[in-house]
Amino acid sequence: IPCFVIGTDMAFSCQNAEDFVGASSPGDIVIGGLFAVHSEMLHPKEDPIKPVIQNCAGFEIQVFLQTLAMIHAIETINNSTLLSGVTLGYEIYDSCAEVTKAMASALRFLSKYNSSEDAVEFKCNYSDYIPRIKAVIGASYSEVSMAVSRLLALQLIPQVSPASSAEILSDKIRFPSFFRTIPSDFHQTRAMTHLICESGWNWIGVIATDDDNGRFALESFGVQAMANNVCIAFKEMLPAYLSDSTFHSKVDHAVEKIVKETRVNVIVVFMRQFHVLKLFKKAIERNVNKIWIASDNWSAAVKISTIPNIKQLGTIVGFGFKSGDISSFQDFLRNLHQKPTENNKFLSEYITLLSVCAHLEYHDFQTCISNQSQDDLLENIENKHQVWRDDFLNANIEPGFIQSTILAVYAIAHAIKRQCKDRNCKNPSAFAPWELLEELKQVIIIDNDKEFKFNSNGDMSTSYDVLLWKEIDGHMEITTMAEYDEEKGDFIFEDEEKRKYFLDLKKVQSTCSQHCRPGQMKKVTESPHTCCYECVYCPENHYSNQTDMDYCYRCNNKTYWAPINSTTCYRKAIYFLAWNDWFAVFLLLLSAFGIVLVLSICVIFTKNLNTPVVKASGGLTVCYIILFSHFLIFLSTIFFIDVPTDFKCKTRQALFGISFTLCISCILIKSLKILLAFSFDPKLQNFLKCMYKPIPTVVVCTGIQVIICTFWLIFKTPFVNQNFSIPKAIILECNEGSIVAFGIMLGYIAALAFICFIFAFKGRKLPENYNEAKFITFGMLIYFIAWIVFIPVYATTFGKYLPAVEIIVVLISNYGILCCTFLPKCYIIIYKQETNTKSAFLKMVYTYSSKSASSVAVSQVSLDSKSSSVRATTSDSCKTEKNSANGNCRFQVPGQPLIKGKVLPKNAATTMARKRVSSI
Repeated sequence: IPCFVIGTDMAFSCQNAEDFVGASSPGDIVIGGLFAVHSEMLHPKEDPIKPVIQNCAGFEIQVFLQTLAMIHAIETINNSTLLSGVTLGYEIYDSCAEVTKAMASALRFLSKYNSSEDAVEFKCNYSDYIPRIKAVIGASYSEVSMAVSRLLALQLIPQVSPASSAEILSDKIRFPSFFRTIPSDFHQTRAMTHLICESGWNWIGVIATDDDNGRFALESFGVQAMANNVCIAFKEMLPAYLSDSTFHSKVDHAVEKIVKETRVNVIVVFMRQFHVLKLFKKAIERNVNKIWIASDNWSAAVKISTIPNIKQLGTIVGFGFKSGDISSFQDFLRNLHQKPTENNKFLSEYITLLSVCAHLEYHDFQTCISNQSQDDLLENIENKHQVWRDDFLNANIEPGFIQSTILAVYAIAHAIKRQCKDRNCKNPSAFAPWELLEELKQVIIIDNDKEFKFNSNGDMSTSYDVLLWKEIDGHMEITTMAEYDEEKGDFIFEDEEKRKYFLDLKKVQSTCSQHCRPGQMKKVTESPHTCCYECVYCPENHYSNQTDMDYCYRCNNKTYWAPINSTTCYRKAIYFLAWNDWFAVFLLLLSAFGIVLVLSICVIFTKNLNTPVVKASGGLTVCYIILFSHFLIFLSTIFFIDVPTDFKCKTRQALFGISFTLCISCILIKSLKILLAFSFDPKLQNFLKCMYKPIPTVVVCTGIQVIICTFWLIFKTPFVNQNFSIPKAIILECNEGSIVAFGIMLGYIAALAFICFIFAFKGRKLPENYNEAKFITFGMLIYFIAWIVFIPVYATTFGKYLPAVEIIVVLISNYGILCCTFLPKCYIIIYKQETNTKSAFLKMVYTYSSKSASSVAVSQVSLDSKSSSVRATTSDSCKTEKNSANGNCRFQVPGQPLIKGKVLPKNAATTMARKRVSSI
């Protein structure tokens, strides 16, 4: 017993540099190890008066297992043919999670090989300098690794960490000799953010350790969260060292913050295991129930999962390093009690701890081990017997860290193998550490058919396991829920049952605002966080088809529309005057009736070809031309119905304009002919005789309209237009191309109709039964009224019934002219056949001519202001002087000179009748 006490005392008291080593073994090539086997270094209550490295407390089983994994890997390599007789040795140091003590260990690594003094030589060039170790495995924490790496970079000693994940360590300019067998925090924070986004959370809290590792992890996560619209409601930083006097108050403040933020149901934790242990114990006291997202530092920590009432905290989901086959290491642990402890102070301390805490239950036993300081062990060991618990170490294995530690050892071993291919590595000075560094960059390790190698940043691309803490039989079990694929950035589930666990997470709400449903969008409030917003409906013609959209999409083009609060766009209904529309059917029936009427009139006139009424109408040829033009006008209405096309748009106006012009031109000729036949004014007769050129007049009048339409179709042709004036519909209509051209066409027809109206109006009092003048006059009036009303109606109407307006005015004007021109004649032909004879016609003309001759004795007498009334009498009562030469007579008015007047020859009525019959 005294010997054991002395040995134990030596283990915990640092008398010289050799005592500083935690575990060691000789070899041809020595590898250094740096692990935080203890969680804190004991500081004096008062300020130190001299630089002494203090003892440590808080034995960390998980880190101790990593040191054993390193020893196991080295022993396995030495017992294999990997290095061909070259043996590996090791020197493992405890950093106690403190940079200060880790730096002391680093100085030990840098000391010169085979020197009587453990001194670090200062040189300007370390190319030929051979330190006592060739490479370093560690450290456990990123903050320690950063400090140590800066020292090791002085001699470019390779450092391979199995646990330091800070993203900054990938910077090869600042850390040129640093490698790691795990991914950087960039991938971990991206995986966390992906999990948060997939679960529909955007309002979370973050708690981190106030050290380099915690700060860099928080910064990396903040960037990822911002890029994915995840807001951090609060950030709490806990002191890095448990000895900090403010540690417990900061923990209380963090728990209080979690309790107050009721809308925050997801907490991301970047902390060391002993920090999480303190936090969770306090959270259990306050009955906190949240979803906790664990970083790789503690996601598989058994000592945390065994805290009493840990299930009260809620759900814990973590990201751990991908593990491999560690069965050989488990066998190593089972035989560990047979290993000597002389050169392994960590193992010796662990055995002592087993003896001190053996009487306690599992969790209390673990707590006892973690809370014992080295000084306490010296006081309690005297009355204790050595015990061994086979199950304890295996129960506390964190497979990810064990796998990464073994990979680190093998990576260095493969680099040494490449270096020793042409050298005698029995001699430690065979190569320098910086030469090993170059080989390490090229190393490829095959483990269970998987290939591992370092990338350009010195990181090994291993994936993450998504771990779920699940209660099974009253105990918290850490199970693998999924695997995170770094390349694809997605989760891979082994089976549907594990996917179900993931879906259950989505049921928890952790948002600043309620989710905006499809059909709504976010409206940012006064809060500085973009995750705090109000939900407002999408406006008209906008839509949103996902939840929590920042803005509503506008419907793609004018052919779609959307109501308020819409989740999609709807195709606009296409409107046009279709064949099956009741109004279109009605108009078509009117057009069809008009065509039937035209054909009926044509048949009637053909059968009564030689009757005076037909001949008085201009003959069958003129009637056929007029009737054909009416037929074309009725036919043109079908081009206003159904889906508009460019052909229809061009055809309908040209066909109508030319046909109507042809009709009016023929009627104009008829009006001229009637007026010429029954006119008594010599000047007017001479003018009408000059104007009356039937064929040229019709050709010229119609030809002008043809020219107008041709220019219209060439330069500003009508085309199909989509009218979007109605929000939910598209109206297909014909755009006339040029309103000016359209107006000129209609104006030209109106001008011809007006001339025709003037001529017909002058002959409105001619013989009733055979005179068309007053009917033509009435027909022109109908035309004018229809088109005058049409202009404002057409200008103010829109929609699918706009073509119907034009059809109506076309039908009204066409029916008016057709009926006024032909129906009276058809009435005479059918119902007054006794008047449709040559004798009856001559008698009527003779009677009219006789009346006309009697009433035109004197055409006009011009008197001055003092003249008296002139009485015109017949030739028997009037004294005349006949002039045989000019046929003039003189009328004498009392008191006035003689006035010359027109003398009508004898039988004037008979002569006039004959002329009019021949003209008509």
